[in-house]
Amino acid sequence: MKITIWFVLGIVFSSYFNPNPATTFIFIGLFFVAFIITLYLSRKDFIQKIYFGINAYLLFFQIGCFTHVIHNEFYNETNYVHLIKNETDYHSVELVLREKLKGNEKVDKYIGLVKRVDSKNCSGRILVQIHDAHEDSRIQIGSNIQIYGKFVLNKKLLNPNQFDYGNYLKNKSIFGQIYSNANSIKVSNKIDKNVWYYSDQLRNNIITNLQKNNFSKDELQVVSALILGQQQDISKEIIKDYQYAGAIHILSVSGLHVGFILLFITFLLKPLPKNKLGNTIRLFTIIICLWGFAILAGLSPSVIRSVTMFSFVAVGIYLKRSTNIFHTLLVSMFLILFFQPSFLFDVGFQLSYLSLFFILWLQPLISDLWVPKNKIVNYFWDILTVSFAAQIGAFPLSIFYFHQFPGLFFITNLIIIPFLILIMGLGVLVMVMAAFNFVPILTMKPLEFCINYLNKIINWVASFEQFIIKDIPINWQTLICLYVLIIAFVILFKKPTYPKIVFAFISVLLFQSTLLITRWEIQNEQEFIVFNSWKNTLITERNGNKVMVYGNEKTIDKLASNTSLKSYLIANNSSITGINKMQNLYYFKNKKIMVIDSFGVYSKQINPDIIILRQSPKINLERLIQVTHPKLIVADASNYKTTIQLWKSICIKKKIPFHATAEKGFYKVK
Repeated sequence: MKITIWFVLGIVFSSYFNPNPATTFIFIGLFFVAFIITLYLSRKDFIQKIYFGINAYLLFFQIGCFTHVIHNEFYNETNYVHLIKNETDYHSVELVLREKLKGNEKVDKYIGLVKRVDSKNCSGRILVQIHDAHEDSRIQIGSNIQIYGKFVLNKKLLNPNQFDYGNYLKNKSIFGQIYSNANSIKVSNKIDKNVWYYSDQLRNNIITNLQKNNFSKDELQVVSALILGQQQDISKEIIKDYQYAGAIHILSVSGLHVGFILLFITFLLKPLPKNKLGNTIRLFTIIICLWGFAILAGLSPSVIRSVTMFSFVAVGIYLKRSTNIFHTLLVSMFLILFFQPSFLFDVGFQLSYLSLFFILWLQPLISDLWVPKNKIVNYFWDILTVSFAAQIGAFPLSIFYFHQFPGLFFITNLIIIPFLILIMGLGVLVMVMAAFNFVPILTMKPLEFCINYLNKIINWVASFEQFIIKDIPINWQTLICLYVLIIAFVILFKKPTYPKIVFAFISVLLFQSTLLITRWEIQNEQEFIVFNSWKNTLITERNGNKVMVYGNEKTIDKLASNTSLKSYLIANNSSITGINKMQNLYYFKNKKIMVIDSFGVYSKQINPDIIILRQSPKINLERLIQVTHPKLIVADASNYKTTIQLWKSICIKKKIPFHATAEKGFYKVK
C-alpha cells in the first residue's frame, strides 16, 4: 500500500510540474544506488531501519515520476506538436484511426495516430473530427487516411470554472485536434490490422447481425454499452435517465460487469474435474475469456482495472492461496499505472477504484448491522449495503466532477441489479451467437424485452427529479476534507477508541473550517469577467455571491442554457441578482472600462484603463490608442478572427497589452 501511494504521488508530481526527462533519469539512478546501499546495510536487521524505508519510498516516488515522463508523448521529438509553428497553416496529415468516440449526427470523432505531416515522419495521438459524415460512409478502425487541414492545439481554459477539455485531452496524450469534411478525406486501401482493428470488426459484426434481425434501436444502444462498452451511439435522453436514476455506472463496463462474466464462465466450467489439469484448464480459460471481453469492450481504463484484478483473484484461487483482496486491488492499480500512468486522471478509473475500495472495506460493517434470516431478504439487504458503500465512496468525487447526486440510487440498485444478472448472462450468450451470425429469436427477444423493461424502470425512477440534488459546489480542498471525514468515521465505527474519537472530531472541524473559509473567500471577493462567448458578448460583475449579468439580446435570451455561466455560478456558490443590457462604460475598483460595439462610437474625453472591443467595430485602432491611451485592450469572441489578428498586430506595434478571449480565454479584473 505504501509503495503504491508513493508511486501514485510521483505520477501526480510529474503531471503538474513536468520535470525534465534527463533530470528524472539522473534522480532515479541516484535513488536506486541509495536504495541498494541501505538494503545492504540493513540486510541483517530483523526490524528495518527508518532510512531504508525512506529510501524505498523515495525510489518508488521517482519511479512514478519516470513512468509518467517516459509515457508522456510531448517529450517525443517526433511528436507532431513540435512541428506546428502557426495554427493558421494548412498541413497534409497521414494518420491511422485507432478508436471511435461519441459524436453526433453531423460529426464523427476518432482518436488517430499520426504517421506523417507534410511528408515528414511524425508520431502522436490526435483527435480527428469529420464533419458531414453519413452513417453508411463511416470509416473503419485501422484505416489509413490523408487529411488536408489545420491543427488546433489544446486550448487553455476559455471560461472560468468550466470543464478543462484541453487538460482532459492532454492526460490522454492528445495534444491537438484536426478538422475535415468527409468529402475531402482520402482513405487508403491499407489497413493496420491490430487488436483494435479486430475488436472493432467483431463489435460491428455483432451489432450488424442484431440490426439485421430487427433488434430495437434503443435496446441495442443499451446492450452495446452493457456488453460491448460502446456508448457512442446511445441517445442523450437515455443517458440523462440513467444519470438521474443513479445508474449511469451500468452503462460503463466495470467491475460489476466483469464480476458477472467471471461468475458466468465459472458456472460453465463446473463440469471440469477438480484436479491439477482441470484447474489449469479452468484458470487459462477464465483469463483468456476475461481479456477477450476486455478487448471486445475497447480496453477502457475501468475494464482493464477490473479484468486485471479478477485475473489476480483467479490465479490466487488456482494456487489455493488466501488472497487479500486489498492487496489484489493495489497490485492491479500498480501494474495498470506502470504501463498506462495517464489512467490515473481518468474519472472512470478514479470512481471505479474508490467504489470498489469502499465496497470491500465498508460493506461488511454495514452488512453486520442486521443479518436477516430469510435468504431472499438477506439477498436484497446485501445489494442495498453494497450500493450504499459504493455510493459513499463515490459520492464526494461525483459531486466534485458532476455537481449533482441522485437521491434514489438505492431504489434503482435494488430493482435493477437482480435484473442485471439475467441481462448480462443472456446478453453475453446473444453476443457470442451474433458473432457467428446466429441470432435465434428464442434468445434475442427475451434480451430485447429485458432491456426494454430496464429502460422503463430507469425512466420511471428518473422522473422523480425532485430527489436529484443539483448544482452542489465543491472545490478540491473540500473534497479531500470530506474523504478524511468519511474515513475517520468509518474507522471510529469499526472499533471506537479515544484516539479515533479525537481523529473524528478533528476531521469534523477540518471539514467545517474548509467550508467556512471557502464561504468567507467568496463573500469577500469582487471580480469583473469578460467571458469567451462565441458570436455574443457576456460580461459579469460579481460582488460576493451576487452576480450582475450584462449582455446583448441574444445572450440574455439564452442565459438559462449558458453552460459557461452556470459552471461559474455553481463554483462560486452564487446567483444572478440582475440582468442588464450592455453598457458603454463601467467603473470597477477604481478602473474605467470602456466598451466599443459595432457602431464604433466612443468618447474622446474618457481615458479608460481597459477597452473592450465587441462585434467587430469599424474603428482606426491606432487613432483610438493615440486618443484614449488605454493600458489594455480586450477583444471578445464576438469579433471576426481576421479583425482580431489585425488588432493584435497593431497592439504589438504600439506596445499595448492585447487580450483576445478566443486565444487566451476569459479576462478577469479582480
